[in-house]
Amino acid sequence: MAISQNEENYLKAILHLQLTQGNDLRVSTNAIAKSLGIQAASVTEMMKKLASAGLIEYEKYQGVSLSKKGWKLGSSIIRKHRLWETFLVEKLGYDWADVHVIAEQLEHVQSDSLINKLDEFLGFPQIDPHGDPIPDQEGNFPQIEQFKISSMKLGEVAQVSSVSDDSAPFLAYLQHLKINIGTSIETIAFEQYDRSIEVLIDGKNQRLSAEVAECIMVRYRTEKI
Repeated sequence: MAISQNEENYLKAILHLQLTQGNDLRVSTNAIAKSLGIQAASVTEMMKKLASAGLIEYEKYQGVSLSKKGWKLGSSIIRKHRLWETFLVEKLGYDWADVHVIAEQLEHVQSDSLINKLDEFLGFPQIDPHGDPIPDQEGNFPQIEQFKISSMKLGEVAQVSSVSDDSAPFLAYLQHLKINIGTSIETIAFEQYDRSIEVLIDGKNQRLSAEVAECIMVRYRTEKI
């Protein structure tokens, strides 16, 4: 089914919101507008269009959820975006902070054959350079058990598994702290006043603000991520 790039961006945004909201599958038009950086009135008109195409279930004031067809299309866009990010970092040597904008352009390629060959070429990766899960051809996302650094106990060691903020400034800041996917982090101290966390990274103590810690996910594992 051929849809416009603008419509693809809406489906991707709705799917991302559904995934982050967990069991609450219906997302508000205000949340969609905020995600896309546009006015809510524009979202309402697009929701009517996507509903007519059978891509979403939409009821005014009740929120939006993707239909089965909409989910598959939305996951396909995310799949392409994350595979391209992986290719750019692993094969072309791009920095993880620089690939998002390029992948935004490449995610709209229409050739399923190309994307499947890209997936095979990369060795069928399950996560992208930011630790986000890469869905398969059917729209299924691999389950990755992870949690926020703030959930760790004092003296525990875990590995960074993903980041919820993939903006270039945030990723550059993490690089300054020598934090990447797979980086080992040990909790040294928790500051109750400002909720900052002191951690040990590569033998060096670092203090993470509550805002930064909120965006870093970790998991316990011994094998390489």
